[in-house]
Amino acid sequence: MYEAIVTPFLNRRWMAWGLVTVMVGLLVGSAILPATGAVPLKMLPFDNKNEFQVVVDLPEGAPLEATEAALNDLSEYAATAPEVTEVLSFAGTSSPIDFNGLVRHYYLRREPNRGDLRINLLPKEKRKQQSHEIVLRLRNGFEEIGRKHGARLKIVEVPPGPPVLSTLVAEVYPRADQNYAELRADARHLRRLFETEKAVVDIDDTFEAERDRFIFRIDREKASLNGISAEDIASTLRLALAGWTPGEGSAQTSRAGAAQVPQEINPLYILLHLSPGERSSLADLSRLGVKTPNGKIVPIGELGQFVKEPAEQTIYHKNLRRVAYVFGETAGRPPAEAVLNLQSRLKVEPPPNGAEVSWIGEGEWKITLDVFRDLGLAFGGAVLAIYILLVWQTGSYTMPLVRMISIPLTIIGIMPGFWLLNVFGSGPIGGHPNPVYFTATAMIGMIALAGIADRNAILLIDFIQTVLERGGSLKEALIESGAVRFRPILLTAGAAMLGAWPITLDPVFSGLAWSLIFGLLVSTAFTLLLVPVVYWILYANVKGHGVPVKELDTTTAELLQGTVQS
Repeated sequence: MYEAIVTPFLNRRWMAWGLVTVMVGLLVGSAILPATGAVPLKMLPFDNKNEFQVVVDLPEGAPLEATEAALNDLSEYAATAPEVTEVLSFAGTSSPIDFNGLVRHYYLRREPNRGDLRINLLPKEKRKQQSHEIVLRLRNGFEEIGRKHGARLKIVEVPPGPPVLSTLVAEVYPRADQNYAELRADARHLRRLFETEKAVVDIDDTFEAERDRFIFRIDREKASLNGISAEDIASTLRLALAGWTPGEGSAQTSRAGAAQVPQEINPLYILLHLSPGERSSLADLSRLGVKTPNGKIVPIGELGQFVKEPAEQTIYHKNLRRVAYVFGETAGRPPAEAVLNLQSRLKVEPPPNGAEVSWIGEGEWKITLDVFRDLGLAFGGAVLAIYILLVWQTGSYTMPLVRMISIPLTIIGIMPGFWLLNVFGSGPIGGHPNPVYFTATAMIGMIALAGIADRNAILLIDFIQTVLERGGSLKEALIESGAVRFRPILLTAGAAMLGAWPITLDPVFSGLAWSLIFGLLVSTAFTLLLVPVVYWILYANVKGHGVPVKELDTTTAELLQGTVQS
């Protein structure tokens, strides 16, 4: 069978060149697949964890009760999922900090308008869907509840690799002469682009809601006449609004409001504050009394007045420059594709006030570029090392290239293989795509495959040259090498593919396994056909047929010379 397949290419040179042209076309087409988005790229895939997190942000100024109400509705919805075992709610504070929360600065979340849900899932072996698929399934319900409460949500999954501030992070740097209002307008323009970008979710920025604050202006003359200081008034307001521990602020009385149990390390502090009903309006605060030195109680309203002013906004800096951040996540779309499309849209719709937008700071874009660049260099270095070793072994600069034909053939298997996985092996969940990504682990598999696949061509060519050295003709050597090596090559390739199969069940390293399987499958099949044909094209009319003549005995050299002349 092998002879029947290969012989027509050896007898007709145009068929041989046609095969080479087809292989080159397939290689170019395979390389185009990731560029067109048919094979989605991502630095690392989503891991299958036993938990995920929902970060809730209500508008600044929202009371703690509103945050708790939103968290309760979200908790009730999350509990309807059969895979959910526990829902932990944290209102006005952050949940316990992990590495991802440390990078995302969740420890700074201490305001009443901020909340956090920790959702624990069944163990992996007791559920059918992976944690990312569960998140996609629940996302629409979470977002609907968030809209009802006017809250911004971020559904956070524990990353398998180094965490980032957010998957998509755009840094907006204003010009030196640009004011805060213009910076805000430019950042909001970019945020609108995020909101209209396909499959970009969990959009947020670092601007706070515009709100008012009340400042108590002290009538210093009245306060002085009553013997009341500004500190006395501030302490009274603080006691009413934030609470006060007895003895706080003085080294002599600092332990007055603490109860210490002998067997406990940390003391239990007593916190005094007014009930919400007694401090919910300016009128309530104005009726608060301040004690004068002679024991008289004077209402705060007689010592000054509350003045409404716009609340100050937080101004962020990075590398000594003012900056505003716009964040986003992707749901079923490669982050690189979203960033490239947003960059193209920014060229058409630039920020109205001329702010500079950078994508290489805190998001996944820069890490993805660096990882694939470094892995690409590693792949090139591996190929170069293989070439140098083969040049040293063969003493030729051309023969190693023939032996390395199997390496580009792996790409013809890997990229169309991932495309097929996305066509037949994945489907939308909750209306969101759930693609199979070509990740850094898949790239590592492609690098490892360079040496494995190259071995097949080396075995074929060594056998070809062995047959030539014992006096066989070139055509006989080409056909016999493939026929004899056919079964060992298939068995070793099949063993390697079967060994990689269990790794496909791992969500992080499955890309490595699929690269090995698809690359070995296609490169092995094409190597058995392409290597003899390319060898025939290059060495059919060359003295020795690629075997150094000095290594042949006189009889063999004469036979080969006769074959060339005939």
